Amino acid sequence: MKIQDSGMPEEKMWSKFFDPDTILQQMDFTPDFHSVVDLGCGFGTFSIPASQMIKGKIHAFDIDPDMIGQLQSKIDQQNIKNIELHLTDFITEGSGLHDNSVDYVMLFNILHHNNPHQILNEVYRILKPKAKAGIIHWRSDMTTPRGPQLDIRPKPEQCKQWANETGFAIDKELILEPYHFGIIITKI
Repeated sequence: MKIQDSGMPEEKMWSKFFDPDTILQQMDFTPDFHSVVDLGCGFGTFSIPASQMIKGKIHAFDIDPDMIGQLQSKIDQQNIKNIELHLTDFITEGSGLHDNSVDYVMLFNILHHNNPHQILNEVYRILKPKAKAGIIHWRSDMTTPRGPQLDIRPKPEQCKQWANETGFAIDKELILEPYHFGIIITKI
């Protein structure tokens, strides 16, 4: 199920909105991870830098064959060996990964889906006990040069409520300047 209002701009424009290395560090991403999932990986904005930080595997999921194709080209060009691409509808079909098998999940700019609990339930299922997930999203308290319509962007309070309802603990909340907020959650 494609997430509403999730079209991607030109990659050159998209890359100006993020400093992936800094964001990953702020979102408690560490080199100790063996298995990481990027749900809605898009251009690989975070998958590629994450793959360079860990020795383990990145499972990068997207429903859009063009996004998967572009990311596959980058993986081939850069000779990256630890990203496994999944062209699948992880929202309706699940990820296909084993229960309690993942160290970290990136939920970056996807929780404006009309049923975020469905996504969070899958994340909870695949995360190891005490493992973390990072949520980032476009802020809804300001206009931004990109992102979904303001009225469908989740607020940090909503994301925390959804996470709590799914069984996660909230570790921390932060502002990721200039356009995003971040929340780190832990499976309990």
